[in-house]
Amino acid sequence: MNKQWKLKARPVGEPTRENWEFEENDIPTIKAGEMLVKVLYVSLDPAMRGWLNDAKSYIEPVQIGAVMRAGTVGQVIDSQLDGFSKGDFVVGYDGVQQYSVSNGKGVHKVDPKLAPLSYYLGVLGMPGMTGYFGLIKSGEPKSGETVVISGAAGAVGGLVGQIAKIKGCRVVGIAGGKDKCQFLIDELGFDAAIDYKNENVKQALKQACPDGVDVFFDNVGGEILDDVLTRINFKARIVICGAISQYNNTTPVKGPSNYLSLLVNRARMEGIVVFDNIKEYPTAMQEIGGWIQSGQMKVKEHVVDGIETFPETLMMLFKGENFGKLILKVGDAE
Repeated sequence: MNKQWKLKARPVGEPTRENWEFEENDIPTIKAGEMLVKVLYVSLDPAMRGWLNDAKSYIEPVQIGAVMRAGTVGQVIDSQLDGFSKGDFVVGYDGVQQYSVSNGKGVHKVDPKLAPLSYYLGVLGMPGMTGYFGLIKSGEPKSGETVVISGAAGAVGGLVGQIAKIKGCRVVGIAGGKDKCQFLIDELGFDAAIDYKNENVKQALKQACPDGVDVFFDNVGGEILDDVLTRINFKARIVICGAISQYNNTTPVKGPSNYLSLLVNRARMEGIVVFDNIKEYPTAMQEIGGWIQSGQMKVKEHVVDGIETFPETLMMLFKGENFGKLILKVGDAE
């Protein structure tokens, strides 16, 4: 049987198990020009919350009754599609289910000998590409500058901080909890970390960034964005990657009240969407892979076992319960 999670009703505020329908259907069959993929790992990302809203965005919303969209790594177990053979490992968007029929669009093969399969959903997948291009292209870090990252212990934030260190920057991470902050410093090499759950962020920024902030990579939004805007330097770059603190709001999204700091400092605030850089993914993957092999970059994953746990596991993202890239394991390779 093919276990699937489908969208039952659009959530208002935080998604709950009641927003989803868990179904068990026959494993689908394929026809000419298709392949059957057994899903092994599902990527859980904050962006998934936005895909549930019936609103104009960079991607169409998930439709009621449809399998929940998600990045996946799987194994081809049957193929009538040129270019793909039984046994191939592939990355795509097969959704939160155990088996998927694909025509190959948006799917590419990956090699488990080069990196663990789960890496292709994290550091070598969408989060990795987001962090790489967001920092390099929009953040434009220069050696000696101060880079601050919110959501720094997450899949994107941890990568951004490490790239900034490789580029010669002073790096300050904002994360929730003593353990995460210690990890940023001891394991990832950050210069300082701010525990937003137990510290006054605005005051802590003054101590951690005595020379101000040149680049802010924001995954959180809300009050933390406002706090950082009080510390930005002349010609600072603010990269808006996400606003996880706002995604489950039942009231209007809180925008930055300190935005005039952008005017005073002639700073730039720019939003990024990872799909804008698809053609350059191979270049980024090659460079990130080299950093991992050389030991310059470390990878932190948080893997939860069992497709049945999907609704609760997804919410770990918004409660700050995941430590590193959050992945749902749903199957084993054949």
